[in-house]
Amino acid sequence: MSFAGKNVLVTGGTRGIGRSIVESFADQGANVAFTFRSSVDEATSLAKELEAKGVKAMAIQADAADFDAAEKAISDIIAAWGSIDVLVNNAGVTKDGLMIRMSEADWDAVVGTNLKSVFNYSKAVYRPMMKQRSGRIVNLSSIVGVTGNAGQTNYAASKAGIIGFSKSLAKELGARGVTVNVVAPGYVETDMTATISEAAREAMLGSVPVGRPASPADIASAVTFLASDGASYITGHVLHVDGGLAM
Repeated sequence: MSFAGKNVLVTGGTRGIGRSIVESFADQGANVAFTFRSSVDEATSLAKELEAKGVKAMAIQADAADFDAAEKAISDIIAAWGSIDVLVNNAGVTKDGLMIRMSEADWDAVVGTNLKSVFNYSKAVYRPMMKQRSGRIVNLSSIVGVTGNAGQTNYAASKAGIIGFSKSLAKELGARGVTVNVVAPGYVETDMTATISEAAREAMLGSVPVGRPASPADIASAVTFLASDGASYITGHVLHVDGGLAM
């Protein structure tokens, strides 16, 4: 695959899955912008690494749940680079706990970051992609959004919402040459999952047919495929990258 000359935005792009997605697009020739919330030094360093690969990079500090910040981010990318070709909605947080102990703040924080951010950035690219009659939107859900998981009602609701949102948006934009797809990872080795106890990790891996967790690169490969010309006839699809966990 080649994304030479394409302009890509990845939300939540400095760590874990997001960083791997950013690097994968840059390795394939894309100019890559990414959002981050607070890690300025990390974002600056990543932008320099991308530019060293011979592509353009843009680090954008923004709260993913902020609607106006999303509009500004897309406007700035188009002003600087001329177009936006690929949007990857990756930003996400967890605040797990049984619902009986879950606060309203925990619910709002997870739904705001995970689901509202997908609306924010998709809304911002809607008109530009529609006008250019081309574009790729890839949204990161989770296998938990398909199966549910005790102690994650807020997270599962946000990730299930992304699936319904994406299928609906795919029907709106398909005739304009814009595809909208979803990647639903299973258990991935990231900083977010590093705090899981060894017992919980072993129990989880025991239910994964391939017998190992995914790497961030496994998820990035699925994202770049759905953003590629090779996936031009795929839209409204939910691609499980879970090692068979949800079979």
